[in-house]
Amino acid sequence: MSTHDQQTLPRTISQRAFTEVLSSLRSIPRSDQRRWGELYARGLLAVEGKKTMRALAGGAGSGAEQSLYQFISKSPWDADPVRSYLARLLTERARPLAWVVRPLVITKVGRHSVGVERQWVSQIGRVVNCQRAMSVWLAWDRGSCPVEWQLALPECWTGQETLRRRAAIPAHVGSCPPEQCGVDSVSKMARQWGLRARPVVMDLRQTAPHPFCAHLSAQQIPFVVRVDPSSITPVPPLPQPAPGGAAGRAHARTGSAGLLSALYGQRMPVEWFDHTAQTMRATLVGAARVALRKGTLAHGQAERLDLVLLAAWTDPGRRRPSEFWLSNLVQSQPGTVYRTAMLSRRVERDSAAVSDGLGIRDFEGRSYRGWHHHMTMVSLAHAATVLSHSRAPDLPPPTDRVLLPSSPKAEVSA
Repeated sequence: MSTHDQQTLPRTISQRAFTEVLSSLRSIPRSDQRRWGELYARGLLAVEGKKTMRALAGGAGSGAEQSLYQFISKSPWDADPVRSYLARLLTERARPLAWVVRPLVITKVGRHSVGVERQWVSQIGRVVNCQRAMSVWLAWDRGSCPVEWQLALPECWTGQETLRRRAAIPAHVGSCPPEQCGVDSVSKMARQWGLRARPVVMDLRQTAPHPFCAHLSAQQIPFVVRVDPSSITPVPPLPQPAPGGAAGRAHARTGSAGLLSALYGQRMPVEWFDHTAQTMRATLVGAARVALRKGTLAHGQAERLDLVLLAAWTDPGRRRPSEFWLSNLVQSQPGTVYRTAMLSRRVERDSAAVSDGLGIRDFEGRSYRGWHHHMTMVSLAHAATVLSHSRAPDLPPPTDRVLLPSSPKAEVSA
């Protein structure tokens, strides 16, 4: 395959950035497979419309389509080292401020794609025939990029040997709820990949947040998670100074009503950049310390998590908050924690503006390995795109810091 057979990169993509991102493929042992990986990534960037194997092969000559299919769906190369290398590259180049866990719903017509099932999806508000996945994005002020993927397999796929064999699902892979897939991915990035954990931003409104918060806290991973207030049962906080003095102590005496009153009394305007609308906004945010029970110890007492609860009033005319966020960044300013949470808007924007056009939902193969290979290639193409545009000044620089819970001295700009 000569250079004349390859797709031409769009003018908006820097050849330098593309070459740098392709260095993530060095863990693939065979040089011919690395060349097919480059062709596939080029195709994702260059081809308009649906990213079929035929379109991605372009004019690469006889047999290219079959070779690309073999590279993605059948070849045994491990996607994990490629993703790990890409994450370290982006960490060095972009200095991400948060790891944003984002769900992905891929609607399907048939029933043969790995993990597909008719299921209720809260993001859509109805039952759909789909695959469900979780991704972890490195996010910073001027960009974001997905680096880790997990397919949330329903029990009907992991419990039937026929389906497992048909999709070549590895023996160690079991059924996993989407939220657990997201937390497992974060843990892998911090422990196996050796990345310094950034604040994890995640939506846990559809599940009980306590187990996930306890898991992340035990690993000293900072987090800011969106929660349903009905899932929070406040108990008296640990004997530490709470925001606002008496107002911070009120909710310990009067339960949920006192907690809402304390949050309302602590409100202050927080300016943040809304990446979805490309404009600065100001939101009233209140904060209060809370202690959550996370299990029962041997002597019968409940073990507790000392956290901070943020409430945001996106509609200042209403007394009840519009959003609730739970965090273990108890030493950080509420405005800083809220701005960290709002990096999810950056990911929302880049997912729609970049990844959707790179074929994030276009994989038509049926194998578990093929799905992961395709998503890894999408991450590489996305990284080449954001690194090519990383110098674009679309917002003012950050002005304050987040204090990480794992080390009182560790700080990260936000």
